[in-house]
Amino acid sequence: MTRPLQPTAYSFGHKLGRIAWGVVWFIFYRPTPRNLYAWRRLLLRLFGAKIGPGAKPCSGARIWAPWGLTMEEGSTLGDYVDCYTQAPIILRAHCTVSQYSFLCTGTHDYHRLDLPHRAAPIEIGAHAWVTADVFIGPGVTVGEGAVVGVRASVFDDVEPWTVVAGTPAKFIKKREITDQP
Repeated sequence: MTRPLQPTAYSFGHKLGRIAWGVVWFIFYRPTPRNLYAWRRLLLRLFGAKIGPGAKPCSGARIWAPWGLTMEEGSTLGDYVDCYTQAPIILRAHCTVSQYSFLCTGTHDYHRLDLPHRAAPIEIGAHAWVTADVFIGPGVTVGEGAVVGVRASVFDDVEPWTVVAGTPAKFIKKREITDQP
């Protein structure tokens, strides 16, 4: 079940932190060579991200507020992934979020004319694969070992060890693992 949306408010300190991170991202994070994962892990940790050993944040990945990001051991955040961390984004061990995907924790309450902002966390399960150019909406959990097909839009939770695709994402089949190449 997707998590409920919560109201958001950002302090002056939060806004200053995002500005500081934007400068650091532009000067020290973004221009780094592809394999300097350790350097990028260090920068993310300095801004409050929880980054496990062997995590691979690519240089092109955009993180709105690093203090809302958790990357467990061996997880990968591909180039040009957009992590809109208005609520926490948790990448479990050995999961992969491929290039151009958008993990969007924020939205607006369209039932009200003032369109107040709402946010809910996103969690990508261990050994899951979010393929290229996927949209994951607020409050969604992608289960352990699940695969989300290219250009899918995910608005509801994805069951563990399943393959989903489409807009909105629909069940395609169970994911079966083999040891054969």
